[in-house]
Amino acid sequence: MSENDAVEGLRQVQASIRRSASDYDRDPSAITLVAVSKTFPAEAIEPVLAAGQRVFGENYVQEAKAKWPALRERYDGVELHLIGPLQSNKAKEAVALFDAIQTLDRPSLAEALAKEIAKQGKKPRLLVQVNTGEEPQKGGVAPSELDAFLNACRSQYGLEIEGLMCIPPAEDPPSPHFALLNTLARKHGLKTLSMGMSADFDAAIQLGATHVRVGSAIFGSRAKA
Repeated sequence: MSENDAVEGLRQVQASIRRSASDYDRDPSAITLVAVSKTFPAEAIEPVLAAGQRVFGENYVQEAKAKWPALRERYDGVELHLIGPLQSNKAKEAVALFDAIQTLDRPSLAEALAKEIAKQGKKPRLLVQVNTGEEPQKGGVAPSELDAFLNACRSQYGLEIEGLMCIPPAEDPPSPHFALLNTLARKHGLKTLSMGMSADFDAAIQLGATHVRVGSAIFGSRAKA
């Protein structure tokens, strides 16, 4: 994909978000586009940065560490979100590198993050990943266990939780999963909802998404590993 294609993809996605917001009587400025740059090299990301996009999502600590420090030196105001699973032993690097961690999903990770936040004095925004489809192969807290987990994060580990994220099962219609996440967030007084990707962010916006994670509609298809 050429630089122009990526920038055009960005513009089209931004226009689609504005259109969806208008359709559902939502303020477009309340919806943050997280451009998912995982697997793409710095030279593919730079045109999108130059076009003004500042919020990006990465899946892996090591990959992000390899390409983002240099990009951040060239572009002010970058906000980096970790949207992939995080190993507890990578908590130190994740807290140092990311502005938001969207995949908090177990007590051992909560403990590791709490220790690093206290040590580094840096406080990334934290979202709990909910496994709305209760898929055994996928990370995330089961909906029935969310109450206890949020309580432990706050009372046991002293973490401030800003919101929830989910990745619906690929074979399911996404809207029921988005609706469930919205219900859970409202129940717990959480304002941030990260849900919706390239194929379904319109439905996510309809159901209250504050952050949509869009990669292929901007950068094109990823090469299969």
